Amino acid sequence: MKVHILDDWFDTLRSLSCFAKLAAHDVTVWTDHEPDPAKLADRVKDAEALVLFRERTKIGADLLDRLPNLKLISQRSVYPHIDVAACTANNVLLCSNMHAGSPSYAAAEHTLALILASYRQIPQQTASLKAGNWQSGVGRTLRGRTLGLYGYGRIAGAVATYAKALGMNVQWWSSEAGRARAEADGETVAPSRAAFFDTSDIVSVHVRLKPDTHGIITADDLAAMQPRALFVNTSRSGLVVAGALEHEIAKNRIYAAVDVFDHEPLTDTSHSLLTHPNVLATPHIGYVTEDEFDLQFSDIFDQINAFADGAPIHMINPEVRS
Repeated sequence: MKVHILDDWFDTLRSLSCFAKLAAHDVTVWTDHEPDPAKLADRVKDAEALVLFRERTKIGADLLDRLPNLKLISQRSVYPHIDVAACTANNVLLCSNMHAGSPSYAAAEHTLALILASYRQIPQQTASLKAGNWQSGVGRTLRGRTLGLYGYGRIAGAVATYAKALGMNVQWWSSEAGRARAEADGETVAPSRAAFFDTSDIVSVHVRLKPDTHGIITADDLAAMQPRALFVNTSRSGLVVAGALEHEIAKNRIYAAVDVFDHEPLTDTSHSLLTHPNVLATPHIGYVTEDEFDLQFSDIFDQINAFADGAPIHMINPEVRS
């Protein structure tokens, strides 16, 4: 098959062992991002299969209607960036392994890294040293502080394990069903949503972005956080009401460590989440490790081979096969 891989910005996949799974196919790798559907369609007009790097490119009817040769889109995990109905209308099969039971340890580790870097002022201290100065301030210790985890899922569970190993207290908030599971597992659930935000030294959100979770973190939630509290988001920016975090940060009351943004790639160097001293920002690298890529794309390439063999797996819209 003619396979086109989008948005492999550092041409990483060719160096991974899983890439050998595509040996029987004609593969084109694009190492930049093309947001314009018409221009992108011209690039990949001969593609029979598209491979996606998570949500880096939106797939809608404006692109799919221009790709009559396309038969398969292969990716991993959730797909809020893909118009499934448009895929079906264009007879394009979407395959995505939802990897039940296997959290992204890379994302969990990055969450911990952001918390540590923010509390110990690592970017500021490093910049001070490189500028010919010595210490630039005084950090804070994590042991004994309360980490509030919003969303009782797999990644949050891994973060909780790391936090407890550091001597932190962990409390939870989630959907009603999530809170029930947490209580059944013997975890500490905050007595109320307001108490969760008010009593957590750090709040880290770990929820999948879906229509019913869009804007689930409100301005009132952020305003309820105690002074000098830290808000961490390595999940999706859309989980927070648009502009709410920027508004609260502007008050110089709380801190934030964010890996995700409303518009990505974010190249506006004047954006307040990049310029405010209370914010530690990274460019959506929570899942960006060689190990995580090898795991994810091994599944993705298996989907391509299964489709080529006439026995597709992990189908999201199997009706296109009928």
